Amino acid sequence: MDFSVVQGDIAEQRADVLVNAAGTSLRMGSGVAGALRRRAGEAINEAAIEQGPVELGDVAVTDAYDLDAEYVVHAAAMPHYGDGRATAESIRSATRNALEAAADLDAESVVIPALGCGVAGFDLRDGAEVICEEIRAFDSETVTDARFITYTDDEYEVVRRVTERA
Repeated sequence: MDFSVVQGDIAEQRADVLVNAAGTSLRMGSGVAGALRRRAGEAINEAAIEQGPVELGDVAVTDAYDLDAEYVVHAAAMPHYGDGRATAESIRSATRNALEAAADLDAESVVIPALGCGVAGFDLRDGAEVICEEIRAFDSETVTDARFITYTDDEYEVVRRVTERA
C-alpha cells in the first residue's frame, strides 16, 4: 500500500481512523494520547480505560468523540507507563493490529503516529522502519489513504528519509 508522511498534530487530522500510541493500560497520558484526549474530551480516556488492560501489541477501538474522525484505535505498542519499553515486535504487532482494525471498520483513511517511539523509548528511525514495513505489507480493500504522522520537523525528516530508503 502506498502511504504518505505528514507533519502536524494528530488531533487536528481528518480521517476515518486515528491511531493512538497507547500503553497496555489504555490510559491516555502524554504525547499522542494526551493530544487526542485534550481535543476529544475526557470521555475518550474513560472509554479506552474501560476496555483495558490489553496485551502488548493488541488494540481497542473507541468513538472519536470531538475529533474529526469516526474512530480512535488505541494500539498498545508499549507496556503501561513505567513498566518497560516498546520493542520492534510490539511496534510491529500494534501497527498490524491497528491497520486490521481500521479495515474491519471499513475505514478508507487512517493516520498512524510513530508507535512505540518517544515516551516508549524506542529509536524513531528503527521504529519508523518497522511501521513502514507493516504499512507497505498491509493489503486492504478498504484502506486507501494511510498517513504516517510526525509532530516535529526533526521527526518528519527522520521518517521521510526512512520511507525514501525502504
